[in-house]
Formats: sequence, structure tokens, C-alpha cells
Amino acid sequence: MALPVKRKRWNSSDDPEEFRATLGEHIDELRSRILRVVTALLVFGVAGWFIALPLYDKLQQTVFQSIPKWLEYREVFHSFTGPFMLQLRMAFVIGLMGALPYAIAQLWLFIKPGLRPNERRPIRILFPVSGTLFLMGCSVGWLMLHPTVVWFCSFFKDFRGSVLYQEQGTMVFLLVKLVFAFGVGFQLPVVTFFLTKVGIIENATLMRSWRHATVAIFILAMILTPSGDPFTMLAMAVPLTILFFGSILAVKLTTKKDNTRDHPEHELNNLD
Repeated sequence: MALPVKRKRWNSSDDPEEFRATLGEHIDELRSRILRVVTALLVFGVAGWFIALPLYDKLQQTVFQSIPKWLEYREVFHSFTGPFMLQLRMAFVIGLMGALPYAIAQLWLFIKPGLRPNERRPIRILFPVSGTLFLMGCSVGWLMLHPTVVWFCSFFKDFRGSVLYQEQGTMVFLLVKLVFAFGVGFQLPVVTFFLTKVGIIENATLMRSWRHATVAIFILAMILTPSGDPFTMLAMAVPLTILFFGSILAVKLTTKKDNTRDHPEHELNNLD
């Protein structure tokens, strides 16, 4: 009697041609991974509800330290539902940030079967680099809070007797947006490296269009910075420009190594 053939999971093959999933299987797999991400978001969101207040107090202390002493500053609620909604927003943000790495992992597991080994290799390299750059960007965004607040508050001196009363959470969420914007912005080299490695954009094309790319980076920095001031925009645009050219150099060096590995006879001919 013939033994039953065990069906291989469609996302476990190293060769995308070895097993092709049907459209229904793709939809089922996508639905399953979306449900996992939503579940993770709910779990982290519930945990975020309990740590929202301690985290908010810590961030608020950072904000208060950035406000000049000569400026009267108060935070107020404009409705009796304000405290509940603020804690709910904090819990959602915490849940979103906590579930983000898991969501990225689920996305990778979904698209991995459709990629060939030579297409997977750049992505595997980029994952740790992307995480490092994200943390670097978040650190720069955190450091930019103080000069950004000081720069905006300096204009209050032109209006004597002015005080600053803001809705509770406004400054804290400005800090969160600033940190997250810098973290996202620092992913530009990763995107550039990936697009060139998979052949969507040629490295030579980027080099020829470096002026247009620089202008696009400054426009991107202007869009991403939540405060909108030129000081913060430059603080994001200048490092991004440096990282952009660094990614072009990295692609050039790695492409040269790949060509040498794929065609070692050229190196032997050069030695002769």
C-alpha cells in the first residue's frame, strides 16, 4: 500500500518554482498572518494601557526640561473624556510600536517563498542594518527635541505677556512623532540599497542623478519632520544625504565583490 504523501508547506521551499500555491492558499496564508499581527497588536495594546501613564510621565518630564524657564507653560484638558482618550492613544501607540517588529517578520515570511535565493540574500543582510539605522534615527530625533522646542519658544519673546497653554499630550506626541519620523527617514539608505541590488534602479543612474536625489531628500525631510522648522529639517536631511551616498558606495563595493565571486577567471587573467 502506498504511503500518503505529506504535503509540504508552501512557505518552506527554498525554490519558488518547487511549489506554487493557488490563489486561495495565498489568501488563506495572508489572512492567517494578518490575524496574527492583529492579535499581537491587541496584546501589546493591552500591555500598553498599564505602562502608558509611567511612560507618559517620563516623556513629559523630558518635554518640561526643554521648555525655557522664563515661559509660563501649562498643559490642560479641554473635555472630561480627555484623560481616558489620552491613555487610550498612548496604549495604541505602544501597541503599534511593540507589534511592528512582529508584523515585519510576518511580512517577510509571506513574501519569502516568492523570492529566489539571490533575491533573499540582500533582504537578510538589510534586516539588521535597517534595525540599526532605525535606532540611530530615533536617537537623533530624541536629541533634536530640545533644540526644536527652544527654537520655537524663542519667538514668544516677541509677544510680551504671552503664555503657552496646550492640550495634554500635544508635546509628548510631538516627541513621539519626531523620534519615529527620524527612525523612518533613516531607512532611505536601506531602500536605496535594496532597489539597486534587485536591479530596479541602476547604481550608475543614482550617481548621475545625485542632484535630483539630494533635492528629493530635502523635500522628504521637510515632509517627515512634524515640527516643520528648518533646523529640524536640516538635522534630518544632512545625515540622510550622507547615508544616501554611503549606500551608493556600499552597492558599488558589494557588486564588485559579487562579480569577482561569480567570475574568478577574470581575477586570474589579471594576475597573469
